[in-house]
Amino acid sequence: MDDDILTIEEVAKYLRVSERTVYDWAQKGEIPSGKIGTVWRFKKSEIERWVNDRLSSGRSTTPVSQINMHSVLAPERVIFLAGTRKHEALAALADNLATAVQVKSKNELLSEIVRREELMSTAIGRGIAIPHVRLSSVTDLVVSVGISKQPIQDFNAFDDELVQLLFMIAAAYNQHAYYLQTLSYFSTKLKSLDLRTGLLQAATPQAAYELLMAQDK
Repeated sequence: MDDDILTIEEVAKYLRVSERTVYDWAQKGEIPSGKIGTVWRFKKSEIERWVNDRLSSGRSTTPVSQINMHSVLAPERVIFLAGTRKHEALAALADNLATAVQVKSKNELLSEIVRREELMSTAIGRGIAIPHVRLSSVTDLVVSVGISKQPIQDFNAFDDELVQLLFMIAAAYNQHAYYLQTLSYFSTKLKSLDLRTGLLQAATPQAAYELLMAQDK
């Protein structure tokens, strides 16, 4: 099967919802899909765009302004990245995120981040990627930010813009709503060209951290 065509099971795993939910969405026409014979199939690029559109729309049960950056991000979890390949960037950011007390297994974090990225790119356009997972080995939602002065070449964003800003989110498995709210928060905030430019021009990780904290004021 073409790697760009996904099954209901693969879409359900990517979205962290039940297969029945994906089936119902497909039946109601709420998610891009089509039938090959009697089975539902999904184009990877269309699902990615659908997810990005929903995240960027700011749909959430809690206003994104209620996400407290200070509670999910610490100064030591903002880093500058070296290299121009996706796997290097993900590994470096996972290493950093795993230093948080909320993350109990660095190996599981990295393997699940990579597995999800292989299924579908987490690049959301505008030079941003938000790799994210929910895991039983994570006790509470936590974020690490990576800034790459050199564009990362192989994220395959739908808008073809090379990624330089990465926001890695790890949440406990039972934090589905908060997890989606946090994704929406970053997707919304990072629409600001001034913020993206400021982060890329930051002289130090501390300066980038302070710029992000200023968004909560």
